[in-house]
Amino acid sequence: MKDRIDELREIINYHIDRYYNQDDPEITDYEYDMLMQELKKLEAEHPERITPDSPTQHVGGTAKREAGVLVRHRVPMLSLQDVFSKEEVMQFVESMQQQLDHPEFVVETKIDGLSMAIRYTDGVMTTAITRGDGIIQGEDVTENARVIKDVKKKLKHPIPYIEIRGEVYMTNEAFDAVNAKQELLGKKTFANPRNCAAGTLRQLDSKITKERNLSMFIFNIQETQGRTFTTHTEGYEYLKSNGVKVIENYQVCTTGEEVWEAIQKIGEQRGKLGYDIDGAVVKLNNLQDRVTVGETSKVPRWAVAYKYPPEEKETVLRDIELSVGRTGRITPTAIFDPIRLCGTSVSRATLHNQDFIDDLDIGIGDTIVVYKSGEIIPKIKSVVKEKRPTGTVRFQIPDRCPVCGAPAVREKETADIKCTGISCPAQKERHIINFVGRDAMDIKGFGENYIVELVRQGYLENVADIFTLKNYRDELIEKGLIGKEKNTDKLLTAIEESKKKEPQHLLAGLGIPNVGKATARELMQYFGSMEKLEAATVEDLEQVPDIGQISACSIYDFFADEDNRRLLEKMAAEGVKMETEVTSEGGVLTGKTFVVTGTLPTMGRKEATDKILQYGGKTAGSVSKKTDYVLAGENAGSKLTKAQQLGVPVITEEEFLDMIGEAHE
Repeated sequence: MKDRIDELREIINYHIDRYYNQDDPEITDYEYDMLMQELKKLEAEHPERITPDSPTQHVGGTAKREAGVLVRHRVPMLSLQDVFSKEEVMQFVESMQQQLDHPEFVVETKIDGLSMAIRYTDGVMTTAITRGDGIIQGEDVTENARVIKDVKKKLKHPIPYIEIRGEVYMTNEAFDAVNAKQELLGKKTFANPRNCAAGTLRQLDSKITKERNLSMFIFNIQETQGRTFTTHTEGYEYLKSNGVKVIENYQVCTTGEEVWEAIQKIGEQRGKLGYDIDGAVVKLNNLQDRVTVGETSKVPRWAVAYKYPPEEKETVLRDIELSVGRTGRITPTAIFDPIRLCGTSVSRATLHNQDFIDDLDIGIGDTIVVYKSGEIIPKIKSVVKEKRPTGTVRFQIPDRCPVCGAPAVREKETADIKCTGISCPAQKERHIINFVGRDAMDIKGFGENYIVELVRQGYLENVADIFTLKNYRDELIEKGLIGKEKNTDKLLTAIEESKKKEPQHLLAGLGIPNVGKATARELMQYFGSMEKLEAATVEDLEQVPDIGQISACSIYDFFADEDNRRLLEKMAAEGVKMETEVTSEGGVLTGKTFVVTGTLPTMGRKEATDKILQYGGKTAGSVSKKTDYVLAGENAGSKLTKAQQLGVPVITEEEFLDMIGEAHE
């Protein structure tokens, strides 16, 4: 039980950092909530195990220095206690009724955005501050707040001082416009409106914030001087009289059943709103009642947030598209009528393989139920059989490759159906696309369209040909295959620069089964060069951490193939780096695990991570007893606290550079 509590804390702290500090969550809010609920349950059963640093005991997030000046909170910006059932809602209502005389409740929408407080002195906006750590300080985002259309710079009916709190968010329309522009510029698109809003509010350039068209709803008055309010809704009326946009959908209730009906009503409107909500908030209306019941160090006792289950919708399957990957695997993709889920429009979802299709019993024309996994990836949950059109039959992947027409066969003991064509252009294209991608050589600007055209025009037969494209510069410009002269030269320069990358990037892009980015790094740290890796036996390969027999055989078979050897020789001849600067055998950090946190004086986190790997060390996302060092800068936050509690050595950037022999002069 002790191990599970520690494990949950480590997992939750990792995801808190991804959500609040990196604006890049890896799991859904629902999955996070389930982890937190499990931890709360275990701590309730073992109260002696509760510690001050547990994520159940404090508000998530840290304040980021790079977004601007840090500002101290005058009033804590606490999170809310989450509930997930009618029973829990009723328990909250009954608890308030037991402590108070005839309490009133306000039920309102919970916007999925980024919390921000705004301060006004004599009616003039002076400061805008993010939640930060929720207790001590947040980030000053005043200049960005000024360009949000919903933020009032001046109040019509001023009082000496007022601080209000609300949620900065993006409408679905604004989010779609931002992502369309990102795609046009060839930049990474945002996963969902919440991530985009959070990243935008923290921009150093307020022009970008203005362009992205953020919105804001106010949901609380934090503090006042010169005027008092009796109820939450009275405060809303005052704010509305000043032109301040408050939460749109709210209802005053007196009984548990009224509260539940209001929650259900908001839930029914969820898919019809022009913005994302992830729940409904139930709070006491009377402000003195709030003072009476008080708050914990993490949450107010006078409010809860009911979290709706993951969103799902029905739509009609119009087609099943077949694509061929770099290994020849045929993947079916469902094409359906566009629906909106978690703030984005979706019209495609993978069907994985024939087994998945059979299990669903799915056919073209079926009505299907689609949901989002991780609030990013759309998935098909089920088929609504009662809506199946007459004559609909289960889809069957054909026994011929949809690209080259070669026989397609199912591999033994797998669910994969693969093209057997040795010169299938789709496999070639996918292999090259993978090779230049972010997880391999990461050649900026080398888009899929260019690769497909270059393969079809005969310039790319394999990945090694990428490094000979410079020999055809004039032809490429004349034919406009990559664009005009400027664009062509830009891509050719990026290709030349990629030759300098550590060989782990090259290895990750070769398409060896079971060898991705992390495994490639382990292999190159162990062997140090492609030459030594080529000469390794299966037994040698099995000595590498996390390399089992299946992976070892795949790697050995790849390098035993003469065609693959010639491919590497060709790339080596073109100057592609084949040897690491420091092998794990001689690396001064060999066997050491580091966690990098905070803002370092001269290095970015990526640069620090690269140096750790270069000198044979490993990096982790969270601090544990297995961590050897925490490399900490300013505003290191919870990871620094965890290191100090566990007795893990904490080092500065200067100490780290001294450790690897690169100390500043």
